[in-house]
Amino acid sequence: MGEQPDTLLVQTTCPDLESARGMARALLDLRLAGCINLINNIESHYRWEGETKQGEEVLMLIKTPADRYPALQQWVAENHPYELPEIIAVDVTTGLPAYLKWINESARV
Repeated sequence: MGEQPDTLLVQTTCPDLESARGMARALLDLRLAGCINLINNIESHYRWEGETKQGEEVLMLIKTPADRYPALQQWVAENHPYELPEIIAVDVTTGLPAYLKWINESARV
């Protein structure tokens, strides 16, 4: 298969489509991500401040080079509408090499 670039799939949730779109645009403009998918109307169940809650959110699936992750995490943490945003990164260990190369090239300054 050959060597593939180090890529991460980062997920976060937003309270609405407007905030998710704004964050996606900024992450792309800042070259912190190569591609972002927004999945609207997911139902989330969680515990917050001792209470069980549920609500609708927008899931962001952010593809980024691993070396861009620290800056991406910092930007999301500082600009997210939630007090404690979900920021989870998963290593992409396998994928179409040309796609992963495109992700990595797209997020270069």
